[in-house]
Amino acid sequence: MKTISLTPAAEKDLQAAWQFYERLEQGLGNYCIDALITDLDSLQFYSGIHPQFFGYYRLLAKRFPYAIYYSILDNEVVVSAILATKQNPQKTSKRFD
Repeated sequence: MKTISLTPAAEKDLQAAWQFYERLEQGLGNYCIDALITDLDSLQFYSGIHPQFFGYYRLLAKRFPYAIYYSILDNEVVVSAILATKQNPQKTSKRFD
């Protein structure tokens, strides 16, 4: 089983997702984080099967419109970004330049 780690930027992305959904409805931010963590946990078993974009594997989250960008180093999955899929694609590509 692989270990999963988040870069500081990915941790900030999670915080931003929580803030966005919590502003919409109290408790929705926690539900979003729980759903994203479930998706992150799935990478222990399914990492490496997803298509690559910008040099990273990309997992599309199941319940919320987010894409999880990650790489695999030895037996570790390193999550570099967790980005909203409804944002401008140019903003996403700039993140990886």
